[in-house]
Amino acid sequence: MKTQYYTSSSLDGFLATEDDSLEWLFPLGDISQTSYPSFIERVGAIAMGSSTYEWILRNAATVAEQTGTAWPYTQPTWVFTSRKLPTIEGADVTFANGDVRAAYFQMLAAANGKNVWIMGGGGLAAQFHDAGLLDEITVQIGSATLGSGKPLFPRRLLSPGLALISATRFGSGFAELTYNVMKDSH
Repeated sequence: MKTQYYTSSSLDGFLATEDDSLEWLFPLGDISQTSYPSFIERVGAIAMGSSTYEWILRNAATVAEQTGTAWPYTQPTWVFTSRKLPTIEGADVTFANGDVRAAYFQMLAAANGKNVWIMGGGGLAAQFHDAGLLDEITVQIGSATLGSGKPLFPRRLLSPGLALISATRFGSGFAELTYNVMKDSH
């Protein structure tokens, strides 16, 4: 059982544009041809930030067209937000606020031995890291640059840092890098 930040990034380190668009990502490849199908099978609970959740809300028709439903996850999901957000019919969503540790143990229990996915954004993943709860980072680096936008991981992560455990190519659009998050032994 791991807590994993699994995401895609532009070559220059951005998850999305300044206005939270992911349109740059979709032309780069088919998600079913990446590690995502095997990854999602091992996920028991999801954490996402409000920007990610609001992107799903804004793009519900496109999500439904591609996945068959406006909410494509069967796993219980915690949305971290300080605002009141609408719910999505059929979604098992809990809204959380404050320190990620407060919801983390609920997420572990709900995951029932499977992994916890920190879906994003980067700020939320950094909060899990800062709390000592992040075990692994997997980034699919897309063959595009954005110049600016929402950063992959808005923190310095120098020491004890990361240890690369795998690098895989998916088509001509992605290189996937997976890192163990090294824990400070003090």
